[in-house]
Amino acid sequence: MWPWGHAAVGYLLYAASVRRRSGLRPAGGPVVWLAIGTQAPDLVDKPLAWTAGVLPTGRSLAHALPIVVPLLAVGYLFARRRGRDEWAFAFSLGYLAHVLADALPSLVWGDPAYARFLLWPLLTLPPYDESKSFLAHLTSIEPTGYLAVQFALTAIAAAVWWRDGRPGLDVLAAAWRRLGPAGS
Repeated sequence: MWPWGHAAVGYLLYAASVRRRSGLRPAGGPVVWLAIGTQAPDLVDKPLAWTAGVLPTGRSLAHALPIVVPLLAVGYLFARRRGRDEWAFAFSLGYLAHVLADALPSLVWGDPAYARFLLWPLLTLPPYDESKSFLAHLTSIEPTGYLAVQFALTAIAAAVWWRDGRPGLDVLAAAWRRLGPAGS
C-alpha cells in the first residue's frame, strides 16, 4: 500500500473509534501521532532494506508483530504515565493498521506467503525485489484496481477529515510558529 492509502485507512479507523468511544470528533494531537504511526513501519524498513541493505526486505523488522507489539505496549505504558493515553492509542492504531493493510491483499488474493512478514523472524520471507530506490518505486506505479481503491479511500478519508474540522493542522501550525524560520 502507498503512503496515502495507509494514512487513509488509519484515519478512517481512528475517526470511527473516537466516535464510537466518545461521540466526539478526533482531536489534533492524537491525529498527528496517528499520521506518524501510519507511516512509521515504512520509514524504518524501507531505508534499512533499500538503501542500507541491512534488512532482508522493506517489510520485515518494523512490520513484524513479534517485535512491534511489545514495543507498542511499552510506548503505551510510557505515554500513559504522562497522561497521553490517547496519543499512544492513535499511534498504535495507525501503526497496526499499516501493518495489517500491507498483509491483507496477500491474504485476500490467496498468496499468504507474502504476509509472512507479520511473523518475521519466526518465519522466513519470500524473495522480494529490493533493488529499487524510492524514486524507482514511485515511478513504477501502474494504474490498477488496487491503486484506484487506495485513491478512493484517500478521497473518503480526506472528506471525513475535512468534516471533522481538519484535526492536526492546528497542532502543526502551532509547531511551525514555535519552531519555524525566524520572522514567521
